[in-house]
Amino acid sequence: MTAPLVTLNDGNAIPQVGFGVFKISPADTERAVATALQVGYRHIDTAAAYGNERETGRAVARSGIPRDQLYLVTKLWNADQGYDSTLQAFDASMHRLGLDYLDLYLIHWPLPQLGKFVDTFTAFAYLRDQGRIRSIGVSNFEPEHLKVLIDATGIVPAVNQIELHPRLPQTELRELHTRLGIATEAWGPLGQGSLVTHPTITAVAEGRGRTPAQVLIRWHLQLGNIIIPKSANPTRIASNFDVFDFQLSATEMASISSLEDGTRLGPNPRHFNFTGR
Repeated sequence: MTAPLVTLNDGNAIPQVGFGVFKISPADTERAVATALQVGYRHIDTAAAYGNERETGRAVARSGIPRDQLYLVTKLWNADQGYDSTLQAFDASMHRLGLDYLDLYLIHWPLPQLGKFVDTFTAFAYLRDQGRIRSIGVSNFEPEHLKVLIDATGIVPAVNQIELHPRLPQTELRELHTRLGIATEAWGPLGQGSLVTHPTITAVAEGRGRTPAQVLIRWHLQLGNIIIPKSANPTRIASNFDVFDFQLSATEMASISSLEDGTRLGPNPRHFNFTGR
């Protein structure tokens, strides 16, 4: 079982379902990533801020899976924005991951008040041109941040990873991504677990003989989103990847989409300005 591939605007392809390690403790990360790789995930998403790059890299190294069959992602933390500091932070992440090159590097948050994301992305482009990164993108960027970035650098990010789930489907931002050629990637795709008990989701799941998480993941896939569900539970890790053999109906998709109420479970990118560790 393999995930479908999404072709990015630079010609590289990313597996549509990946494994996220946000809030998985370093002690549990290596086991969780190893389990995910055994199940069939080939796209692993971490970040400097998660504190588990080293353990992620160790699981990858010990898996025995050829590097060219893996898609590995990390993110630059807020305190490291700026041209020179980005280059240094990238080297530190690569050392922790034990990698020679990275498939996708993301600016974790725009921090517009800091005013450094253009310089940061310029450093990303340099690293890409040096062959050290295959694709460069952003996370949590709103339309005005994307405009500033593209106008200043002339480069359209390959990916924008944003909070996205049925309560916050980001319809307008997804439409902008489509117009610009940016792939939409969802973090918190299950509503950080809050949606798996929602009656609308459980009703669809019961009718399908599927788990609520599988139904939510299918909703994302049929919208065209890249998605990185996370779990430290081996059974759920496997179940979340077993989503490629069924389709939700238009009625089921509409019922799930009707849950939209604008609820954010994470920070608002327009105001989030945290640079601590």
